[in-house]
Amino acid sequence: MAYTKEEFKQLVDDIQSQSWYKNPIGFGIAKVDRGQINKDKILQATFPLINWNENFGSAAVLLNALKVAGENLDTSKSELVCKISDAFLTSCIEAFRPFIPEAKGDAHKNVQVISTLASLPIDSGLTAEDYRVVFIFEDAAPESTEAVYLKLYALSTGKAALRSLNLNGAFGKLHNCAWVGNQPIELDWLRANEIVLKLSGKYPNIDFVDKFPRLLQHVILADNTRILDSGKVRMGAQLAAGTTVMPGAAYINFNAGTLGSVMVEGRISSSAVVGAGSDVGGGASILGVLSGTDGVPVTIGENTLLGANSCTGTAIGDGCILDAGVTILPGTKIALSDKAVEQLKAINPGKEISNVMKGSDFQGVNGVHFRVNSSTGQTIAMRSTREVKLNADLH
Repeated sequence: MAYTKEEFKQLVDDIQSQSWYKNPIGFGIAKVDRGQINKDKILQATFPLINWNENFGSAAVLLNALKVAGENLDTSKSELVCKISDAFLTSCIEAFRPFIPEAKGDAHKNVQVISTLASLPIDSGLTAEDYRVVFIFEDAAPESTEAVYLKLYALSTGKAALRSLNLNGAFGKLHNCAWVGNQPIELDWLRANEIVLKLSGKYPNIDFVDKFPRLLQHVILADNTRILDSGKVRMGAQLAAGTTVMPGAAYINFNAGTLGSVMVEGRISSSAVVGAGSDVGGGASILGVLSGTDGVPVTIGENTLLGANSCTGTAIGDGCILDAGVTILPGTKIALSDKAVEQLKAINPGKEISNVMKGSDFQGVNGVHFRVNSSTGQTIAMRSTREVKLNADLH
């Protein structure tokens, strides 16, 4: 038990000095939704707070509390998922005691999580089975639904950079569910109860069927960030402050997103990233690594315009324009006039620029305007002379 902050610090030092202890990359406590038929199936994990490369004192307290509660801890593995218990909560409360009076607002949020769990009313209908303590010690392929969600939270809250985490096999760790609001329902349960539900007038109004929830079911956006249709952004996407996602053809997949104020009226596929000040026009499509690229995730630079119904499967630099309806893939043959070559070399020193280039050759080349010659149908590139500037009032 820690009565003072000095004693808390000594407790943490003692825990961290033990041979079994290892600082996690990320950790948090989640409320889990379990299957209606298979109670061992985790359909969703909701984290009120995640820690990512931070708050190692709290990590030490939680891990030690699990050990005190009799959990078998193996921190040599890439992840650890444990149930909570009264013994776990009691140990945490005793360790966090010096900070409980201060745990309000933005202060000591891990303490707030523990205090809230410890004070849940008996008639809440929730039990220890509804919660998991989740640790990630190594950025390996996730082995559990809870670890997938922890990584998705890290991405969507901006605590981990896009494309920085190992999500291999993540899709297979999630279950395809019918979603009613923020409640996932096993499809097998709906099938098993279809007759009763429909004849009693209790068949749910299903919002969508997917393995991923929507971003807005889990993440609170910055004040100047807008999503006009919640179905347009999957959990695991990352939206920088100032991003606007319009209804219609817009969509942002997981592990994809924006790095600044961006207008999104088109599709940003998985692993694609769009720089600040850019505009993804209506129906425009930035392809993912499995849908027309050369396997390299696509990055769109800053202050770049992707015209309506355009399509790109390769990186485009800063200050570029891709005309409406034009498609640029890695192998697309693009012609440049002598004047265009000269002008683009002037603003891209050190870059190889010639009269005939492939789409993939333009990676890191700025100030390019991609068009189609209306007489020949040939894709051409020239020096862009138009400034791409978003309306600040809209972001």
